[in-house]
Amino acid sequence: MGFFERLKLRTIWSCDGIRDTWLTERSFRQWVWANIVSGGLGFVLLDGGERALILVLGLMVLVVELLNTAVERTVDLVSLDRSDLAKQAKDAASGAVMLSAIAVGVAWVVVLVG
Repeated sequence: MGFFERLKLRTIWSCDGIRDTWLTERSFRQWVWANIVSGGLGFVLLDGGERALILVLGLMVLVVELLNTAVERTVDLVSLDRSDLAKQAKDAASGAVMLSAIAVGVAWVVVLVG
């Protein structure tokens, strides 16, 4: 299998993951809409590097939310029984989403105030 065929398959699988997460995870959809609003404001209020910073950080929130979904699904696949370790894994992934969202908020404050 050649490079372009592998690239095509990886792209299809990646889009499948994003689509499946969009369809099944309300929090992912909410972050997408938050990014549309944030990005729109970025295009209206900001330029250059500031706009790029806001857009890239917004995308990072979506990346972390996708990883959070992967952790949650993997933990659930292993066992649906309640477990302290499973809770800790899910909570840590959720915490990563929260910290990435805080980073966007901090960037907005610095850009607008600074």
